[in-house]
Amino acid sequence: MISISDLDFHFGSRTLYDGASLHIKPKDKIGLIGLNGTGKSTLLRLLVGEYKPDGGSISMSKDVSLGFLNQDLLSYETHESILTVAMQAFEEALELQGKIEEVLLEFETNYTDELVDKLASMQERFEALGGYTMQAKAEEILEGLGFSTEDLQKPLKTFSGGWRMRVMLAKILLQQPSLLLLDEPTNHLDLPSIKWIENYLADYEGAVIIVSHDRAFLDRTTNTTVEVTGGKLVPYAGNYTFYLEEKEERNLIQKGAFENQQAQIRQAERFIERFKAKASKAKQAQSRVKMLDKLERIEDVAQDAAKINMKFQFKVEPGRHILRMEHVTKKYDQKLIFRDTHVHIERGDKIALIGANGKGKSTLMRLVAGTEAPTAGKHQLGHNVIMSFYAQHQLESLNVDNEILQEMNEAGSKRNEMELRSVLGSFLFTGDEVFKKIKVLSGGEKSRVALAKTLISEANFLLLDEPTNHLDMVSVNILIQALEQYEGTFIVISHDRYFVENVATKIWYIEDYQLKEYPGTYVEYEQWQEDREKAAKKAGLPSPSAPKPLPKEEPKPAQNNSNEAKKAARELQEVEARITALEKELATYEAQLADSSIYSNAAQLKDTTLKFEAVKKELAAQTARWEQLM
Repeated sequence: MISISDLDFHFGSRTLYDGASLHIKPKDKIGLIGLNGTGKSTLLRLLVGEYKPDGGSISMSKDVSLGFLNQDLLSYETHESILTVAMQAFEEALELQGKIEEVLLEFETNYTDELVDKLASMQERFEALGGYTMQAKAEEILEGLGFSTEDLQKPLKTFSGGWRMRVMLAKILLQQPSLLLLDEPTNHLDLPSIKWIENYLADYEGAVIIVSHDRAFLDRTTNTTVEVTGGKLVPYAGNYTFYLEEKEERNLIQKGAFENQQAQIRQAERFIERFKAKASKAKQAQSRVKMLDKLERIEDVAQDAAKINMKFQFKVEPGRHILRMEHVTKKYDQKLIFRDTHVHIERGDKIALIGANGKGKSTLMRLVAGTEAPTAGKHQLGHNVIMSFYAQHQLESLNVDNEILQEMNEAGSKRNEMELRSVLGSFLFTGDEVFKKIKVLSGGEKSRVALAKTLISEANFLLLDEPTNHLDMVSVNILIQALEQYEGTFIVISHDRYFVENVATKIWYIEDYQLKEYPGTYVEYEQWQEDREKAAKKAGLPSPSAPKPLPKEEPKPAQNNSNEAKKAARELQEVEARITALEKELATYEAQLADSSIYSNAAQLKDTTLKFEAVKKELAAQTARWEQLM
């Protein structure tokens, strides 16, 4: 499908690719991995033609279509609804739909056999393009990515960058290109949406290349791993876990070959040194020199698995009870987030707070931190508790004019320069890199500085909100090691399942407007949730994690204009009943138009089409009225 041959590419004086080659086949599901800065995202941009190779070639079949999800799409803005934006994927079908509507208008004054034939031909093509189901498909994918039904008609402009990215992902998935290029697709997704897209990609008929730092996601979505290293593209015939095992074996073989060659080189060098001045052996010594000059040197295995050995020092040991929150209710205006919920944290707890976005995870963190007050309830911090809160906005609080070492020194931990350099070395800042200005760092590098500052703060209670965002796999491993050695108490919010499984011994989740706890690891929690879902399904009960209706509040005193309110309520019921009836009627006409036999009967085709359009128009009007009444 695509052939990359002897690819060369440079950024200024830096070589990213040097004679790299790779073949991409139609059903390949490739995980593209490598250290930050090795050129993973650059390769995707080379494939779509944004960058041109300095040497070599990228050739692809004429019928290959590409869909590229990248972080640049965050800047796209429009007042159109997210459903309309997603449906732009059906460009040809939408254009054809407009032409069909023009023909139907012409029918009112010019009904001819020629026009009927034209309409029939257009509607057959419209059906072949999936026109009658395109809205349903768009709704299904948007809702799978976490949007509610009510969200679908809201303008894209009103959503945050992460949610806009989901809309662009939905649009690309609806296009169904023969090759999907996904650059960090999980960065803006929560766990339910990540699981949904994993299932979607498992059944995807085209090829996929994924750049991601989420190990669990790569394991579940890929069947090939390609490592970008040393300017080459090195393939492995399996997912990320397979890659780790296979690479370890390859490294053992390479290490053995390297050591054997080094022994041979040392032996040859000793011979040369010993006999170069001896006439009888000079010719043999010269022969060994030539042999060494021609020898293709085997490189030693590069160590890319950084180890951390950090000693955490607390000023004071906290009491047994870190935090208690009782009967907590939290509302924003009339929107309920929590009701009568309880929080109890004990010394040494390692807690992961997981779940869908919008359920209140970050709100709960702010309530725990005390930076936001509950609407009702009690917040009591334990004895001698010193708290440190890491969230993405901490990156903005870094002093951009400081050097990294200076920023660490100002964190107030009273560590000397050697200790700070040791900590920074653990976070991959070595040598003169510690003198870099904060302003020149990438997002991932800033995250590492902010995390290092948090971890040396001598706090005995850490709150970490999405600490793995912008971190590559090596950096995530460093953070895991740091938290394993941390003897204090912490809560983390993360959608990185590998990270959560390796750091947490308790799982918090939000259900029915309350905080709930599972006393075990993430893998155990997942199995427990799966068993709950199966048991509920078997008993014919709704899913335990399904949204529950809002709790009933005390009735409020009667308001003025009660007659108007009653009248509006009656009309709302009537409109809802009419919408239900119209939706059923519309589904009937859609089924008739999807049946190819109707195209042989021009009169029936015209009648059904006109009714279909009339019902669609009335449904839109009734829906608009329903929104007004609500």
